[in-house]
Amino acid sequence: MNGIEPREPVYAWGQRVIALDDLVNDGSYPEREPDALLAARGTVGEIVNIGHAQELNEPVYLVQFPGCVVGCMEIELVPAPAGLLPETEDEAA
Repeated sequence: MNGIEPREPVYAWGQRVIALDDLVNDGSYPEREPDALLAARGTVGEIVNIGHAQELNEPVYLVQFPGCVVGCMEIELVPAPAGLLPETEDEAA
């Protein structure tokens, strides 16, 4: 351990977030073309896990977007406003 405390995440599990930019394949999805679009700017997703990038001392968020889960840094996300989308399947009906 380097003696530096990990920085606390800004976002929480289950929180809905919006992609600030187009998120493209950096090689994490070998079945998809390099630079293939994974989530377009403005796409709403949900944080399903939170990790930590030790080199950067920053949280890394696994975000479920339609069709795939993408690892994102905080600068790539903003919180989705409440009420933007239904929170449950019942509300969508």
